[in-house]
Amino acid sequence: MSCLAFALVAWQLATPTVTLWSVFGLALLQGIAHFRYFLHVDLRKSVREDLQLILFASLIVLLMVGGTLVIMFNLRHRMM
Repeated sequence: MSCLAFALVAWQLATPTVTLWSVFGLALLQGIAHFRYFLHVDLRKSVREDLQLILFASLIVLLMVGGTLVIMFNLRHRMM
């Protein structure tokens, strides 16, 4: 999945909008694969607490990334 995302960006195989959404989709798939095969998180009741902890940590990371992007775009707007 990483190689495919790299190829899309490096060789400009699609329009920028399609490339952006493709990279986001591939990142989501890769995240799911990491949760399932490397962190061994599935939907069984015995590991549901682990899943809740990982989802909460992911929420915190998304909030931090989202806040950073809002700040950066706001600064970009003010600099123009």
